[in-house]
Amino acid sequence: MKLSSTAILALAISSITATAYAETQSQAFSPVTVNTKSAQAEATGFVEGQSITGTTRNWYANEQLERGGKFAYKKNGSLAETDRRINWVQGTIVKYNSGFTEGTVGFSTEVAAYNAIALERDRENLASNNGGAPGTRPGAGNNRTLTREGGEAVGQWSKVGLANIKARVSNTTLTAGRMGFSSPQVDVIGNRALPSSFEGVSLHSEELNNLSFDLATFDRNSPRTEESLSKFRSEYGDSSAEADHVNTAGITYTPFASLTTSLWGTQAEDLWNQYYFGASHVLGDSSVLSLTTGLNYYKTVDEGKKLLGEIDNDTYSLSFGLTHQAHNLTFSYQQVNGNEYFDYLHETNGIYLANSLLSDFNGPNEKSFQVSYAINMAEYGVPGLKFNIYQARGWGIDGTHYNGNKGVAGKGYDGIQEQDGEHHYEYGIGATYAVQSGPLKATTIRGTYTAHRASEFQSDGSINEFRLVTTIPFNIL
Repeated sequence: MKLSSTAILALAISSITATAYAETQSQAFSPVTVNTKSAQAEATGFVEGQSITGTTRNWYANEQLERGGKFAYKKNGSLAETDRRINWVQGTIVKYNSGFTEGTVGFSTEVAAYNAIALERDRENLASNNGGAPGTRPGAGNNRTLTREGGEAVGQWSKVGLANIKARVSNTTLTAGRMGFSSPQVDVIGNRALPSSFEGVSLHSEELNNLSFDLATFDRNSPRTEESLSKFRSEYGDSSAEADHVNTAGITYTPFASLTTSLWGTQAEDLWNQYYFGASHVLGDSSVLSLTTGLNYYKTVDEGKKLLGEIDNDTYSLSFGLTHQAHNLTFSYQQVNGNEYFDYLHETNGIYLANSLLSDFNGPNEKSFQVSYAINMAEYGVPGLKFNIYQARGWGIDGTHYNGNKGVAGKGYDGIQEQDGEHHYEYGIGATYAVQSGPLKATTIRGTYTAHRASEFQSDGSINEFRLVTTIPFNIL
């Protein structure tokens, strides 16, 4: 990985600032030792440890395209256009977890029913993207409300979102079935009324203190707004290119009390091999001044049949966050080194880059910089209330050198060749409140307003979006 002079300068300035003003935080080394505590030894039994919990989420989004962009919908059998799209969905999850049976090997199960109700069903308001013609927002279909062909909303639908069996020995757990999974490359994405999930087998081990291991293989994902299972495909490449299996492995290591690192490798069969390294370090005392430094680095290369063409991409982000009591100010720099998008798996949150916002700022050869500020009002007598504001800019997008789909049946990332010196910016403001007590304790209300403006061929277009999301947890058993 080659760090730009901009990133190196930012690192130097932030380090000097922290040294000058921050109180010393413990940097004690944490040796890797055998975990003498056994989670399985504390198993309470299949029935004794069972629980039934859930959440219900009211998810509302109002989008308006700017600079001539249009959504499309069917009206009297013909294609009509509108610059506004409204989605309003109620998503509910009811989840059953058993306890682990007692003994050397413990067994348990997890099952969750997902239900969605479309509160907004007007075909015009549920307009879809119309294919990415110039001046429009690219893509196809509505990925927020489930619709049938022609744009008709499905009023209510349900599915089994989770269904798995777990076997545990000591501090190692094997899970088989449909599950949630979290890693920098295969991660549940929960930014809709319902989250995604994955079908396969995973192994998580914490037999050592400060060093954990993960291994998993998946062949299907359960999308956020669909009833059926789907094969894995990429977020930005040719949608007809699909992976039969996704295999991933990783380790997480905490060598110091203040430093956490992780290393992962993921194979999306016939698409790519992707490698990840991440590190997060905290220096100082937040009651005076602390510095949190974050590094995320991805290396992506083509694999197998190369269904997305030739890929050779190095992408990284560096972030520096200064915290003083209730206040946090963060600077983030991100750079894509490659003639294609930095890409990740669709229906996952497998992008841990600092500048992944409404836009991912992941165009070919793109550089981006973000400044964000957040305040926690608990310090001022209003616990549970937080505000944040940010602005990000991306520049230098250049896809003119892309030729990665030569000799490949699919389209790969064809079309980005027209991106030559493209640029864009985004700003947003948000507020979150978490109820602190009473029957609605832990309920969260989150409101955000985001604006994005792009040059002619930048892929995200120009759009304003307002979201209001209320999430209520509940316990049945």
